[in-house]
Amino acid sequence: MVKITFMGAGSTVFAKNVLGDSMCTEALKDSEICLYDIAGDRLEESRIMLEAINNNVNGGRARIRTYLGTENRKDALRSADFVVNAIQVGGYDPCTIIDFEIPKKYGLRQTIADTLGIGGIMRALRTIPVLEEFARDIEEVCPDAWFLNYTNPMAMLTGYMQRYTGVNTVGLCHSVQVCSEGLLKALGMEDKLEGRRELIAGINHMGWLLEITDRAGNDLYPEIRKRAAEKNKNEKHNDMTRYEYINRLGYYCTESSEHNAEYNPFFIKSKYPELIERYNIPLDEYPRRCINQISDWKKQRDELMNNPSLSHTRTLEYASYIMNAIVTDTPFKIGGNVLNKGGLIENLPYDACVEVPCLVDGMGVNPCHVGRLPVQLAAMNMTNVNVQLTTIEAAVTKKREHVYHAAMLDPHTAAELSIDDIVSMVDDLIDAHGTWLPKFK
Repeated sequence: MVKITFMGAGSTVFAKNVLGDSMCTEALKDSEICLYDIAGDRLEESRIMLEAINNNVNGGRARIRTYLGTENRKDALRSADFVVNAIQVGGYDPCTIIDFEIPKKYGLRQTIADTLGIGGIMRALRTIPVLEEFARDIEEVCPDAWFLNYTNPMAMLTGYMQRYTGVNTVGLCHSVQVCSEGLLKALGMEDKLEGRRELIAGINHMGWLLEITDRAGNDLYPEIRKRAAEKNKNEKHNDMTRYEYINRLGYYCTESSEHNAEYNPFFIKSKYPELIERYNIPLDEYPRRCINQISDWKKQRDELMNNPSLSHTRTLEYASYIMNAIVTDTPFKIGGNVLNKGGLIENLPYDACVEVPCLVDGMGVNPCHVGRLPVQLAAMNMTNVNVQLTTIEAAVTKKREHVYHAAMLDPHTAAELSIDDIVSMVDDLIDAHGTWLPKFK
């Protein structure tokens, strides 16, 4: 029997997708599913929902158990084959609010703040200590398990696990599998979807669509570049930042424009406020989403929990496909976040966490060698990798100076603030987070 442990099972909708997918997968239907969280009410809500799906789509074949609190964490993990991580340390209130409001006092505006920028740095610093505890438990009670990380900041958390623990880890993001489909549909090129081939590589949220051809092998980029330029010139839409990437850098990237607007020094600039309107950049987008999700949750929860006929259709999330590939030794290709060991991407550092094609089979997750990125794309990635590596260093050493370094190297932060203001802002953020962060020397 396969054992799947879900860390952060109070993420009810995401748990529905990943574990519902597992119940729709023949090799995983009889799994033992262990739900772990530190919030009892959300944990129970997820259990009720998943029991309904288990009964309705899986004939009750899975065995679902709940584990509440850190004192029960080892039991939740014991003998697990797969550990899915979807935790959020600190939540919207207080930590996300802090991540946005303190930088705003210094004139630093953000959109999402969960992957890079000062918000991504702080999120990593409060999450890595929890992952360190997870890793110790996994190494003790399920050392052969695969840790499937969905929590952001992806490259920082996954990179930490891969470099500083003995846990088999791969980072997974939604944006790879929908990248080219979304682009082609938005540009009116739906007729090129079927049979297309593509190569995506880089880092999480800035993986580059390096090659894309139609079923006959014809390069689609010339037409993509033409249509993207026309669309940005002639209409307002929600993907203008990435289309500008195509214009200026020659290539499209994986994650949304509201994310990528804050990963560079180009678009959110107090000296050029007109760029916000020009590129349709949604400042403070993530807090708005959080507020809306919180207000909508009660209705959504009732729909999930009080529906005796609740069903599920398998999604495109990678987790169940990875588990199936490993259990059945049936090869499956993913875009995974892995350590750049051996130079999978030759012009990025070996200790970077990169996002590359990976073949999954009975031997686990096997990354593929990509080679060199176009120099401008590697350079863009490096501006983010610098922040990721220094943040991990800060988390491991507990040295405050490395937190300063990470913030100083962040392209958006450095473009807006002086060094003195960066240091002052970091000090204010550390003080405001209090016990959500470790003590820094």
